[in-house]
Amino acid sequence: MNKIKILGVVGSLRKDSYNHFALRAAQELLPEGAVLDLVELHGIPVFNQDDEMTPSASVLAFKKQILVADAILFATPEYNYSVPGGLKNAIDWASRPYGDSVWLGKPAAIMGASVGSLGTARAQYHLRQILVSLNMPVVNQPEVMIGNAAKAFSLDGKLTDDKTKQVIQQLLIALVTLAKSNQ
Repeated sequence: MNKIKILGVVGSLRKDSYNHFALRAAQELLPEGAVLDLVELHGIPVFNQDDEMTPSASVLAFKKQILVADAILFATPEYNYSVPGGLKNAIDWASRPYGDSVWLGKPAAIMGASVGSLGTARAQYHLRQILVSLNMPVVNQPEVMIGNAAKAFSLDGKLTDDKTKQVIQQLLIALVTLAKSNQ
């Protein structure tokens, strides 16, 4: 049986991003029969509709990674009560040109880490709205909102909070189940 291929989208450009750390933790918590590859958004230009028919090599590579994935796992920080501009920009590129979105029908799950106490709740809400417009089925429960992230991760980026590990594991099981039902 083929493994479920999950693409983890790192929604932060920051070098030592807690969201990158959360996705690395998810790689260690996968259910049997799944793999998780990570993609960072460095090098993706600002979306310009004038260029959508001739996207850059970085955009084409990003779209190819999405196409070969069975499911998407977004890890987003929260900036000004929403998703970071870089993440929204990458989502826009992969949805264009109109009628040729690589997101269409792709199962997804969302998690996020923040130094604040709400753990990206508002950003995740906005991301869910975006994914609805892209016709992506999204895992609703459990929600993974890692608040006070500096306490949940060690200085070298390892997730140390056992409860958070359990919730991420449950999210991954739900995503794999959704991906299998979508095949």
